[in-house]
Amino acid sequence: MKPIIEVKHVWKEYQKGIDRRYKSLRDTITSIPGRIFGEEKEKFWALEDIDFRVDAGESLGIIGKNGAGKSTLLKILSRITPPTKGEIVLRGRVASLLEVGTGFHPELTGRENIFFNGSILGMKNQEIKRKFDEIVDFSGVESFIDTPLKHYSSGMQMRLAFSVAAHLESEILLIDEVLAVGDAEFQKKCIGKMDDVSKGEGKTILFVSHDLILIKNLCQFGILIKDGKIKPKKEVNLTITEYLKNLKTHIFDISNSSRRGLNRLKFTKIEFLGGNKKSTQFNLVKSGESLNIRFYYSSIIRSSNIKFSIGINSQIGQRICILNSDMLKSNLNIHTGQGFFELSIKRLPLTIGSYTANVYCEVDSILEDWIKDAFCFEVIGGDFYKIGKEYPKHNGNVYFEFNII
Repeated sequence: MKPIIEVKHVWKEYQKGIDRRYKSLRDTITSIPGRIFGEEKEKFWALEDIDFRVDAGESLGIIGKNGAGKSTLLKILSRITPPTKGEIVLRGRVASLLEVGTGFHPELTGRENIFFNGSILGMKNQEIKRKFDEIVDFSGVESFIDTPLKHYSSGMQMRLAFSVAAHLESEILLIDEVLAVGDAEFQKKCIGKMDDVSKGEGKTILFVSHDLILIKNLCQFGILIKDGKIKPKKEVNLTITEYLKNLKTHIFDISNSSRRGLNRLKFTKIEFLGGNKKSTQFNLVKSGESLNIRFYYSSIIRSSNIKFSIGINSQIGQRICILNSDMLKSNLNIHTGQGFFELSIKRLPLTIGSYTANVYCEVDSILEDWIKDAFCFEVIGGDFYKIGKEYPKHNGNVYFEFNII
């Protein structure tokens, strides 16, 4: 039997600095001189010689760092963009869920969008009618089903979009980082539905996520993409192990980062340290283990009235928590010149997943430095509660120490 998906030596080229938005006549006219005088943009390969096969009913996790080419590959598979070279063969109908609102129209109601999106996916009207009640019930937006989509929150839109893609009768389902949306209860429903459609209904799933535990639980196989190049398809645990071995970043050079503030006090780099204050091999931390983060700075001022904070966000940008120096009794003192201070966490209370952090500092109520996504890190499984097992990710993002008395 032939594979349901064949990716044959696919390459994808882009040009740096190209604006792909729709342009007005004025924009088009003003760009003519550049084309006449031969101004060329630098080209780069987003994907290089991607080649793999997927059999019907398999679930394949696609793993890699941000910018590796994962989403580009899914867009080619979804026919959103063509490959520069190579060939894609799909032997089945494809449902894809790549971004919030993909294939939806904001002026149409939820009801109308189900039929609209279903028709885009190639479904017959009777097929959509047969699945309609199940889609609405799963999404949890039945109270708003006749409300225009523009009045939905982004979470509600994604819940409806996921419900349509998961329930309609396609043979191939392409999903990019959407199971992290919504509350914990809906995430649990999504995970259960993914498991059902892959194992129970025999659908073929390609799933991109930074949540390695989710990849491990839902996928049989994995492929690793690094700098647009692919590693051979393997059993998923082997792919995850290879990915973790290739994570070598524990120092973040932020001297040239985009930032706001006066910058009389300016951060230059951030270093991850283990509990023994030695550099960690990777930017990987276990739930429940100690962590020290060292912040290097350059300052032309001296002050003891420093307010420092970091905001920790999930991989989809949801704020998880803030650590603020105001919460502590001791003051943070800064001297002129080069220096550093450390943030010490006794037991990291975050569950498995990928996180980013914004860094903020002010002196005498004046903003000195603010950096969005100054550093990122991966939290891997740990026995936070000392009960001999990891607690499930879908129960939330944060562990609490508590007692029942």
